[in-house]
Amino acid sequence: MQKLASIIQKAKSSAFWLWVFNHIMLRVIPFNKPHRFWITKITDTDIEIKMPYRNSNLNHIQGLHACGLATVAEYATGLMLISKIDPSKYRLIMQSLTVQYYYQAKQDVFARFSLSQDFLTQQVFQPLKSQELIYVEPEINIYDSEQNHICMAKMRWQIKNWTAVKTKV
Repeated sequence: MQKLASIIQKAKSSAFWLWVFNHIMLRVIPFNKPHRFWITKITDTDIEIKMPYRNSNLNHIQGLHACGLATVAEYATGLMLISKIDPSKYRLIMQSLTVQYYYQAKQDVFARFSLSQDFLTQQVFQPLKSQELIYVEPEINIYDSEQNHICMAKMRWQIKNWTAVKTKV
């Protein structure tokens, strides 16, 4: 995980390392590979992921598929959250997802998500000092290339200390 964190850090300021990071993510999350989601920007507080307008992402009326839009929203928020918490100490799992659709996507779309240090401190790190698990509920908006507001997704992520995770044996 430390190696991946190093690559993410390099990808914040280098087009080459952003390309490397994208190719790693296509292998690490093979479910997303056919969609060709592409991280176009990653900083300490922001991420932008492109979902291309291509045949494998289209629905029956030639718009981007609703489930693909939900998936790119989940990908952006999950990737940003997991890059901020220590995955060796905490498990991140999505509990629920709701999406409101406003406009039919007939071109590339971009999922843009920001995560401030204040939010992390107040909503994640402080509560985790005294609780085994917390929930965070980020919202993410998706826009097309012409800045039409395509949809807004709300996710509920559970962040849980690994010591509190119970599994059936």
